[in-house]
Amino acid sequence: MRLAPILSIIVLVAAGAGGYAYWSQEQSSRVPPGLARANGRVEVERVDVATKSAGRLAEVRVEEGAFVQKDGVVARIDTTELLAQLAAAKAAVHRAHQGIAKAHSEVVLRGADLNLAEAELRRVVELMRTNTSTRAELDRRTAQRDVSRAALEGATVAVEDAKAATEVAEAQVAQIEATIADMTLKAPVSGRVEYRLARAGEVVAAGGRVLTLLDLSDVHMTIFLPTGQAGRVELGSEARIVLDSAPEYVVPATIAFVAAEAQFTPKYVETANEREKLMYRIKLHIDPQILEAYRGYVKAGMTGNAYVIIRAGTTWPANLTPRLPDVR
Repeated sequence: MRLAPILSIIVLVAAGAGGYAYWSQEQSSRVPPGLARANGRVEVERVDVATKSAGRLAEVRVEEGAFVQKDGVVARIDTTELLAQLAAAKAAVHRAHQGIAKAHSEVVLRGADLNLAEAELRRVVELMRTNTSTRAELDRRTAQRDVSRAALEGATVAVEDAKAATEVAEAQVAQIEATIADMTLKAPVSGRVEYRLARAGEVVAAGGRVLTLLDLSDVHMTIFLPTGQAGRVELGSEARIVLDSAPEYVVPATIAFVAAEAQFTPKYVETANEREKLMYRIKLHIDPQILEAYRGYVKAGMTGNAYVIIRAGTTWPANLTPRLPDVR
């Protein structure tokens, strides 16, 4: 006789607990007025570290997961052959400079010959006035003067050719030095190594990828909203991100992009109304200063919910106040 009342109490308690759980879930899933919610995933821009020229990897200095600073050396390609080419090119520059000096000496010599030829021609002209020289001698001295003048002009041109040859040799040295500098691979951005695609000793082709970096200063979440909501989103306005892996934290963000054209809903986006097939892509950008402080938490592919303002004057509710973990 006493079992029935006890069972009734248990049923009532269970029903009350279930009702409270349902009410709590309903309250947590309810979107405050003036806001829109959409699920998305965190995306981190990827940057490839690739070779400009083919070669054999001498070393790769970083492992997957390591954080590298911008312009930090991450890998190096063997430059033994290039160093030999550089030595030959520098020798060619030295030889070209010697050629310039030789060409200048030739100009001086040919200039002296011309001066002598002009002096002898003037002397013959004076002798012709006193009839002590012949016409043939005058013609010979004139021709000698013209030959010396042409030789001087040729020597002057040779100087310019030697200078041009020097410039070519120096340009070749600069080109080889630039190629050698390119053989030292540096991180174009500060970020975390996601993939190491080659190892020391491997031969990589021109443009071959060695590493893939995650640019931790360029992190965003992409969401999709239907026309009725996307049209009310203001570019540059505040947004909030709540990750599934850390629902106790609220990450502040900014509306950085709203697509100009609608597109079909991607498969991984679930909408409340399945009849709404056309959605607008919206990108929420996270402040780089926050990313720098919490770079150890930044991971690509994390899913969560994003909240955006779709009605002017809407204030954020207390449960969406930015909350971030303590920085250690």
